Amino acid sequence: RVEYKAINLVDIEALATAKNLAKIGLAELREAGLVSKNQLVKVLAKGAISCKVEVEANAFSKKAEEAIVAAGGSIQKI
Repeated sequence: RVEYKAINLVDIEALATAKNLAKIGLAELREAGLVSKNQLVKVLAKGAISCKVEVEANAFSKKAEEAIVAAGGSIQKI
C-alpha cells in the first residue's frame, strides 16, 4: 500500500490565491510547508476550488480531478 500526504482543494485554492500561482506542483507545496521532501501527494476533494490552476501531484481523487477541470484548470499525474 502506498502512503500519500493528503492535500485538499481548499489548500490548493488558498495557496494559488495567496501567491497568485497558475501552476501548483510538488515544489510549491514543499515551499509552502504542506509536504516534506520525500512525501507522495494525493489531492482530495475537501473544499472547493474556483480559480483556474494547473495542479501537479502523484495522485488525485476522482472528485478532486473533476472539480479542478470544472474550474478551468488541469491536472498532471507524476
